[in-house]
Amino acid sequence: MANLYFYGTLRHVPLLEIVLGHSVDATALIPAILPEFQAYWAQGEAFPLLAEAPGEAAPGLIATGLSDEDIARLDYYEGGFGYDLRPVVAKTNQGSEDVLVWWSCGGQWARGAVWELAEWQAKWASVNCRAAAEMMGYYGRKTPEEVVAMYPMIQARAASWVMAQNETPVLSLSGLGREAVTQVTLERPYAEYFAVETHELKFRRFDGSDSEVVRRSAFVSTDAALVLPYDPVRDRVLLIEQFRMGPWARGDHSPWQLEPIAGRVDAGESPEACARREALEEAGLALSRLELISGSYPTPGCSNEFFHNFIGLADLPDTIVGVGGEQSEQEDIRSHLISFDDLMLMLETQKLRILPLVMAVLWLARHRERLRAGS
Repeated sequence: MANLYFYGTLRHVPLLEIVLGHSVDATALIPAILPEFQAYWAQGEAFPLLAEAPGEAAPGLIATGLSDEDIARLDYYEGGFGYDLRPVVAKTNQGSEDVLVWWSCGGQWARGAVWELAEWQAKWASVNCRAAAEMMGYYGRKTPEEVVAMYPMIQARAASWVMAQNETPVLSLSGLGREAVTQVTLERPYAEYFAVETHELKFRRFDGSDSEVVRRSAFVSTDAALVLPYDPVRDRVLLIEQFRMGPWARGDHSPWQLEPIAGRVDAGESPEACARREALEEAGLALSRLELISGSYPTPGCSNEFFHNFIGLADLPDTIVGVGGEQSEQEDIRSHLISFDDLMLMLETQKLRILPLVMAVLWLARHRERLRAGS
């Protein structure tokens, strides 16, 4: 069995072990270089590609002793992204070594800056490891191409998980945390753009005992940023209107709903950056200052979706309204300008049906005078 050369993310041993599905003996990984090559960022992605570079040398690791199953799992992880194995000659302290390297053969990724392992580890390692765990969970069930088609959402789900891990804990009054839960099994019976996870677990009861093993399912999405644009000078807000699947599936008379601007937080993006990006995409609107309302779960009984809710101070002239949205996502979004007084009347007469919007309106009513005084 040929040895493989890892020049990129698989040099990160925790990721390699997730892909292989077992621990790795450090003596099976030999430091080496690949002369006349360099690793570069794939533009807009969280992984590198290899390119010929006269006079350069790409550092890496030679992986020895890989089994047929190891190669199959690696091929599953890499192959869907358009990478094939290519023979090259690496150099170690002991001399030259014939190896195989994952090579981007289709030219689908544009070359960016020189890739550095430490830079990737600082920003992406935790997210990529979490994403790899989900990807390899589909091994034997979905094709590599199917998994790659899902990868943007797999990565966004992973980024949501990492964001939660990095937050300052906000415990309930009982003080119980994740350590009071024992995971038994995890299944993903459905996974496309969104996913459904079914967990078997035990949790600590309030009397100190452990529950029986229970089976619970959750709709698994991502973090989302929501922003209600407010003009403190004109004292009005901008709302958007669009067709929504939730009301349609419920049988609502009006599947078109008034909402704040909203969108999922992409991997590598902050909630604040997401709010500003979505304001531009959905309403052509540049926000000045963001005021955090809350970070909260809208439906904790059945979904992991987490909302970062903002008021966005903005200039809202009459000409700002129109129709927008991302055509590639079949979005058709209309914007409306509503005075504060009319907004409160809509609230009081049950015309606002989206809960984050109701929360934002109530927050605005409480802080409106402060925002207007500072404008």
